[in-house]
Amino acid sequence: MRSLELLADWPVDHVAAAIVAPDGTIAQTGDVDRVFDLASVTKLLVAYGVLVAVEEGAVELDDAAGPSGSTVRHLLAHASGLAFGERREQAEPGRKRIYSSAGYEVLADTVTAATDIAFPEYLTEAVFTPLGMASASLPGSAGHGGRASVRDLLAFVGDVRAPALLAAEAVAEATSVQFPGLDGIVPGYGTHKPNDWGLGFEIRGEKSPHWTGGENSPRTVGHFGQAGTFVWLDPVAEVAAIVLTDRAFGDWAKPLWPAFSDAVLRDVT
Repeated sequence: MRSLELLADWPVDHVAAAIVAPDGTIAQTGDVDRVFDLASVTKLLVAYGVLVAVEEGAVELDDAAGPSGSTVRHLLAHASGLAFGERREQAEPGRKRIYSSAGYEVLADTVTAATDIAFPEYLTEAVFTPLGMASASLPGSAGHGGRASVRDLLAFVGDVRAPALLAAEAVAEATSVQFPGLDGIVPGYGTHKPNDWGLGFEIRGEKSPHWTGGENSPRTVGHFGQAGTFVWLDPVAEVAAIVLTDRAFGDWAKPLWPAFSDAVLRDVT
C-alpha cells in the first residue's frame, strides 16, 4: 500500500503501523509487537477503563469529580476547567475546552477511590486483559504514561469498531460531542472554534489545521501523542489507522501525518 510505503521516509528510528478496514486488518508494517511510549494516546485507554467503571456501577458519568461543579464527564471531555499539567482551575466547568492531562490523573484517582484498586491494576483487569492487550501497561501518568504495541492497539480499535467490552451505546456516547460549542486548543494545532471532544476521543469536526488528513470525515475520532503516536477511526470510510514511532511530535510530523492519513483513505476507498 502506498500509504505504508510513505513511512519508510519518515525521520524516525522506529515506526510500526496498521490499517484496518471493514473486514479487519488489511496491512501493517514494522514490528507490530514492539512496545512504544504512547504519550497522550494513553487517554483513549484510560477513558475506556473509566467507562468500564461506569458500566460496573463504581462511578457515574455525572458524579462530582475534580473542581467544584465538575463531573467525571467534564474530566473525560476536557471541560472541567483544570489546567493542562496541574490540578489548578483555569475556568469554570463547562465553559472552555482546556486540554488537561491532570484531569485524567484525577479520573484515575476517582476510580481508585471507588474501587480500592490502584488504577494501573484496574486498567489491566478491566481493559487490557479482556481485550488481549498482552504488552499494554500504565507505568506512568494516566494522562500520558501508557505503553503498548500496534498489536495491542489493534485489539482496542477492534472493540471500538464492534463493541464487546463496553455496550455499543457507551461507545457511541464516547465518540459523540460532549458539551457542544466549547472552544479550545488542540496542542500543537492552535485554537479551534469549536474544539469538539467526546469522552476521551477527540472528534475531528471541521478543525484545520489538524493532525488527521484533509480527507478524513468530520466524524473521525482518535488521539495523538507527543511521543510521535496516533490512532484514528473514520466511521464514514470505515477505516482506522494506528501509527507508533519513537520520535517526539514536532514540526516534522505536521505535514507527514495528514499526508499519510489521506493516502490511507485513498488506498482503501
